[in-house]
Amino acid sequence: MSALQENINLFYSPTDLKNNPPSSDRSIRAGGLVKEKSLLRNTDSLEIYFEITDLKNTIAVTYNGLLPDLFKENKGVVATGYFFVDKNEFQAYEILAKHDENYVPKEVEKALE
Repeated sequence: MSALQENINLFYSPTDLKNNPPSSDRSIRAGGLVKEKSLLRNTDSLEIYFEITDLKNTIAVTYNGLLPDLFKENKGVVATGYFFVDKNEFQAYEILAKHDENYVPKEVEKALE
């Protein structure tokens, strides 16, 4: 039971992160829609900044790496990483995007309801 609690990876919407943030040393999944016109790329590195929203709240996400081909603004995304309350920033180490025109991750769909 202890190992399960340490390794569980919970899903949070931006509203969940605002209302009940997890500790910054715990890896979580955060998801929502990629906010339009929030995507910024560092031209000197693979660092990327964008925001995700659940249409109620928005959080900033930083990621260092290549984004999936299907990553787009106004589309569903799930990021895995760590949320830092003091910075109101999510630092992702993995980004997952939708895989067809009709797909939205179940967690994202539920958060948007």
